[in-house]
Amino acid sequence: MHLPSLIIDLALILGAAGVITLLFKRLKQPMVLGYIIAGFIVGPNFRLFPTIADAEGIKTWSEIGVIFLLFSLGLEFSFKKLMRVGGTATITAFVEIAFITVAGYFTGQLMGWGFMDSLFLGGLLASSSTTIIIRAFEELGIKKKPFTKIVFGVLVIEDIVVILMMVLLSTMAVSREFEGTEMLFTIGKLMFFLAVWFLAGIFLLPTALKKIERYLNGETLLILSIALCLGMVILATKVGFSAELGAFIMGSIIAETTSSEKVEHLIQPVKDLFGAIFFVSVGMLINPEMIVEYRWPVLWITLLTLTGKFFSTTLGALLSGQPLKQAVQVGMSMAQVGEFAFIIATLGLTLGVTSSFLFPVAVGVSAITTFTTPYMIKFSVPLYNWLEKIIPERWMNALNRYSASSQTLQAESDWRIVLRSYVRVIILNSVIILAIILLNTYYIGPFVIKYVKNLFFAEMLSVVIGIAMMSPFIWALMVKKISSNSYKALWLDSKYNHGPLVVVEVVRNVVAVLLVGFLVNQYFPFWPALLGTAVILGCVLLVLRSQLQKYYNRIESRFLTNLNARETADADAHKAKAADLLPWDAQVSEIEIDPWSTLVDKPLIDLQLREKYGINVGAIKRGNVTIYAPTRDEKLFPHDILTAIGTEAQLEEFNRVVNTLNVERSDDVADENIGLTSIVVDEHNGLKGQTIRGSGIREKTQALVVGIARGGEKMLNPASETPFEWEDVIWLVGNRKKILEFSRSKD
Repeated sequence: MHLPSLIIDLALILGAAGVITLLFKRLKQPMVLGYIIAGFIVGPNFRLFPTIADAEGIKTWSEIGVIFLLFSLGLEFSFKKLMRVGGTATITAFVEIAFITVAGYFTGQLMGWGFMDSLFLGGLLASSSTTIIIRAFEELGIKKKPFTKIVFGVLVIEDIVVILMMVLLSTMAVSREFEGTEMLFTIGKLMFFLAVWFLAGIFLLPTALKKIERYLNGETLLILSIALCLGMVILATKVGFSAELGAFIMGSIIAETTSSEKVEHLIQPVKDLFGAIFFVSVGMLINPEMIVEYRWPVLWITLLTLTGKFFSTTLGALLSGQPLKQAVQVGMSMAQVGEFAFIIATLGLTLGVTSSFLFPVAVGVSAITTFTTPYMIKFSVPLYNWLEKIIPERWMNALNRYSASSQTLQAESDWRIVLRSYVRVIILNSVIILAIILLNTYYIGPFVIKYVKNLFFAEMLSVVIGIAMMSPFIWALMVKKISSNSYKALWLDSKYNHGPLVVVEVVRNVVAVLLVGFLVNQYFPFWPALLGTAVILGCVLLVLRSQLQKYYNRIESRFLTNLNARETADADAHKAKAADLLPWDAQVSEIEIDPWSTLVDKPLIDLQLREKYGINVGAIKRGNVTIYAPTRDEKLFPHDILTAIGTEAQLEEFNRVVNTLNVERSDDVADENIGLTSIVVDEHNGLKGQTIRGSGIREKTQALVVGIARGGEKMLNPASETPFEWEDVIWLVGNRKKILEFSRSKD
């Protein structure tokens, strides 16, 4: 019986991969490196073991592997995560990517390489290895150090930039066009389709998944997810982009749904299988003779990676306002070549635009920098200590002053809020309108013209259908209110603001007219199209304004609901477990000040209740007046009732020492508006990175921060200089209404 050679090849590949990766697991080395070595062993350049027979079949499997690797990366990615990365990681990443890409290109040119070889060299050096960095952090026990969060943020930015770079490199390789206008057109086209896919995907996919949720089990969800992934791959290639970009986009859309964790779990074995095949196929391309022949380029590029990435990443971190020590730690962590290097090198070979030596050079550099990464991270602190000794004191003081000033948070001006709102409304609605125009021009219009015999009526019907689809977004583009509070503040603040505000309003209306005119002009000459546009817009705004507003609000509400579905589900889970989240055995007790107490007529700052007894005073009730989150200068008077927070032992000790009377809660004494309430640090409240005192949370909520739950760490009555971090659960005692208003506020 004949057995297909592909099955024999898969058995050989997976058998070698299994044995080698077991060995690498024992040696605590990256699995990716093990797969590559396994590929070399079963490849055509190693003669001691059997070699695969169906190279084309394995190539197809490896391409599927890249698709699932990018799909899984998209599932781990989130647009909100990108927003949370912040300015520090963004500045650091772009400085590093720009420097190392340009340096890689010129290094290739200095070694006599061709244009495309040098260009792809710069591209493959642009990313670092998330897998290797995480493994090194875990082994060194530093995964929770402050600088590691910047490193992870930089890795997120790198992934996005390198994926976009792959698209541009593919376009340049295929078109052989390198003019600036051509590249700008490609980038604009890419941004447009990314926006369309994201907006349509978030609007449609979560709703569809929710409607069929009861019919989905693990098997059907896995099949549906793979189908969506491959469907987007086909769509991306149809419009001229890479399959990898399509896979990543679909993964990032699913990442915003409540099913993301389940899909990520289900797809993991599929990704592992095909990813292993891809990296083994990468190893099959290794030619030891070529690595030896190009040993000097491997050496120079390795030195460029180690020194160039360290220098550029450290410089970027310093420019973003990080202290020198933290910047050095970030720079030393990023000095290696990531898994994307193999994908980019393989892409160049597949497209036939790079030389055969580029791939083994990339493998050699990756192998060396993989082994140097833990040592680079380990010696980052000694390197900082050495730099601190040799750098002049005035330079160090200047760096410290720059870092301190960069960390100062400034409130957004009204102009910035208004302009950002205008840009968001104009760009998002313009993208949707333009997508509808393209859909109408290339699909709806030809379909109508085919079946309606009268050409004039067919064209008129096509225009009417297009306008009907566009009308809610035309209304939003022309009429939708923009940040009304900030807008009113600017309008009333100065008459000199009136002109710029009117100009921006005119701009948005001009954009709307041009877009509608563009649609009409697809079917009718320019001047009739212009006249028709004016009539159409008049009808839309005067006759259908209220209906369009309601319809657009429903669309916007559904989109935002889908976009925030994951966070809403997490918030509901937090609320469900709220009773269990207070982990310190803390209690809220009301204590009446005895007239003869030694606390009377003394400000809270002198009493040092937190320092002596570990308790916080959340509120003081004085007759019919309640003082929320009293200041340190507030004095205590006879019969004041303190809302005190602490453990049972702390409250008992406080009662005994100060000889006060503990008053039980009752309906006629307790203020229902005083309560223990939790909020979560997220992108809306803007608390991340601010200290308790610097955030002004006490003044904004009329409440005291009495506890912070951060992962497994629990802090009761934290110090006022404690900074907030992402997803901290903050417990406050004070004005419950103010706390809830603050938690619902948006930036």
